Amino acid sequence: MSGKRELNPLELSDEFVARLDTAEKRNGFAKKMGLVTFIVGIVQGLTAYSLVGGRSPLAYFFALGFDIFSIASVLFKLRGKINAFPLLKLIAYVFILIVMLQRSIRGLYF
Repeated sequence: MSGKRELNPLELSDEFVARLDTAEKRNGFAKKMGLVTFIVGIVQGLTAYSLVGGRSPLAYFFALGFDIFSIASVLFKLRGKINAFPLLKLIAYVFILIVMLQRSIRGLYF
């Protein structure tokens, strides 16, 4: 073993991965992650719709809430650590938040 860690795109802890020791557990986890990915895709689609000119206040507030939740989630995952991927996600979410707030101030949503 070289001491290097494998890429972990889901940012799972080593302890959590060790608990997925059977094919049944891995399949169950994969199904749950598939559902989560589907739901997040829908919510990110609402965010994109809001950013490119959708004028629905409901979609805007839903997307704004999701963006704030995403920022909080990434900050929780970082907890004082410096990791490139979560930092890039944090920068992207903050950028989206700034764009959404600027557009709402200019009256482009309502």
